[in-house]
This record gives sequence, C-alpha cells and structure tokens, in this order.
Amino acid sequence: MDTYHEGTGPASPLIGPEDLAAASLGPDGAPPRPAPHTDAELAALIGLLTRPKARIATVTVGHGRDAASRAAAAAFTGAWQARGGTVLAVVDWPESAASWLRPARRLTAQTPDAWVIAAAPPGFAQLARRLRHSTDWDPARTVAFAALQDPRLPALTGPDVLHGLRGATGEGGTWQIAGHWVTAFPPTAGTDGRQSGQRPGQRP
Repeated sequence: MDTYHEGTGPASPLIGPEDLAAASLGPDGAPPRPAPHTDAELAALIGLLTRPKARIATVTVGHGRDAASRAAAAAFTGAWQARGGTVLAVVDWPESAASWLRPARRLTAQTPDAWVIAAAPPGFAQLARRLRHSTDWDPARTVAFAALQDPRLPALTGPDVLHGLRGATGEGGTWQIAGHWVTAFPPTAGTDGRQSGQRPGQRP
C-alpha cells in the first residue's frame, strides 16, 4: 500500500474563489467541517462495496487532512483489510491546496475497483473537477462518507462531475448524486429517497 501526501504549489484553482467561498459557508459563516464518522456509517459504506455482483476487491482511499476525515479513512482501511480486501494507495490533501493535479494523478495512478473518499466538500469539489478534467476517475465507482452528502457540492462542481457518486449517511443509510441532486435513502434501503439540490448560481 502506498501513502502519498500532497503539499501546496503554484495556484491552479478550477473553481473561482468567489463561488467557492459562497458555497463553502456554513450556518455560522465558517466552512463546514466533517463530523466524526459513526459505526453505522462505516458499515453502510462497506455495504455499498460488497453488494451482490459488486466484485470489488481493490480500492484507493483519498482523504482530507482534518481529524475526522483522517479517522474515517483509517477506520475504513482497517475494516477493508480485515475483510481480506486490498488498499492500493492512501492519498491525502490539505483543504487549501493550490495544486490539485498531483493528488488527482496519485488517486488514479493505479486502477482500483473503487475509490473511497473522506473529505470536506470545499476541497473535494476542487479535486473532483481536476479528477474529471485530467484523469480517468469515475464517480460512479466511488463511495464517500457522509460529509459529502451536501446539496451544494454538485452545484459547485457542475452536474456531470459527480454524477453517480454514492455514499453513506451517519444513520447508516445511503445517498447518491444524479445531476444536480443528492438523494438520500434510509437504512432500510427502500426505493423512495429524499432529494435535495441546488441549481448553478443558486445560493444556500
């Protein structure tokens, strides 16, 4: 398993600073920070990767450097390896990194069956734009922790960038992104979900 750390470099933002700042503000005016993951969330995330006919054995893990994202990535890595799965690489990035090409290339240096992401929305929005522009990364082969279940995220990245991304909720349910919309499903895995989203230019 390889471990990479992304440092700062020449500025190369793919989302304008005004748009990023507007979308990144939480209720208190501060950027949202991921909450600590729950056991139910981790179990639901693994469940997404181990569904019948999924045939997922190898994964690459990416995470932000905040404490909650680090812990979530470490918990998943340990649980996945305990199941006999393979973690090809673990890649991290600072929330304010200017260069997104290096972590994007490291996340896609090998060809995993799936990618697993634990990160805050603002930094991942920038990275996702770079991934889609410069690599063969597929959001439909990616699962994420609950921090990315944010209706502002697909509005910020654009509707096609994250189409197909799935994840787990803190309660043990799941969610998925389709276009501008984030649809949440309860832990019972019913067919009806709660949909939320923003159109481009729409403010929270």
